[in-house]
This record gives sequence, C-alpha cells and structure tokens, in this order.
Amino acid sequence: MASKKIKPTAVFDTNVLISAAFGKKGTTPDQLLQALRNQAFILVSSPEILTEIEDVLHREKVLKITKMTSPEIKRFMQDIIELAFVVSGDTAVNIIARDPDDNKFLGAALEAKAEYIISGDHHLLELKKYHGIKILTPNKFLTILKQNNP
Repeated sequence: MASKKIKPTAVFDTNVLISAAFGKKGTTPDQLLQALRNQAFILVSSPEILTEIEDVLHREKVLKITKMTSPEIKRFMQDIIELAFVVSGDTAVNIIARDPDDNKFLGAALEAKAEYIISGDHHLLELKKYHGIKILTPNKFLTILKQNNP
C-alpha cells in the first residue's frame, strides 16, 4: 500500500494572488494558481486576508491591468474561498513593525500550523522563518511543488 503524501500548507501574501489574477499565462503566480486549482497544496487564508485581496482587486490601477469585471472578481474570490482552508484570523501577531499589515499573514500561518508563507514582500522575506514556518518567494515555492509532484 502506497503512503499518501501530505500536501504542503501555505499562506499566500496578497501580492501573489493579485499577480495571479493578472492572468499572464505561464508566469510563476499563474502556475501557483494552477497548482492550487489542481490541489497540489493547501492554501491557508483568513477573513482579513480575503478582504484585502478583494479590496486590492477593486483598485483602479489593478482593474486597468486585470480588466476584470465585478462578476469576474466575485468568481475569482469564490474560487479562492472554495479552495482555501480559512482560519478565524484570531491569532494576533505583532512582529513586523515597519509594515504591521503583514502581520496577518504570520498570524494565519501560525493559527493553521502552515509550513510556508509565500510572498514577494521584503518585510516578510527578511524574516526567512517564523516559528518554524518558512517564508519563501513564489519561485522557491513553485520549485518545491514541482519537486513534490514531478
């Protein structure tokens, strides 16, 4: 009997999912979105993270790039919610003083006992690790996923 692989768990910073929403095929964020849809890993999120993603998707400069309509944004958000393990978001963390907004990603990862936080944000990446949770760029996480699912 083959042993079942445990899927990695990861919190995505808003910038990673917004980049995926740009819809540029073959980019790292697009490949991560496809991996999520193929259930290659478990996305962890929280109500605060989901609200931020939706707010950013509605920003004028983002709308100019994505050209997403309100129904498309709603569908994108629904897809994320359906695919994600959503924690309560009650774990408060106050580690990143220079950008306190980033603390919600640490809190969600801690609450879910996630293995990874995926971000392009230097405030998070500078930490490298938080309570055993690895903080990686999207490229590094994609490499790990490809190694686990050749």
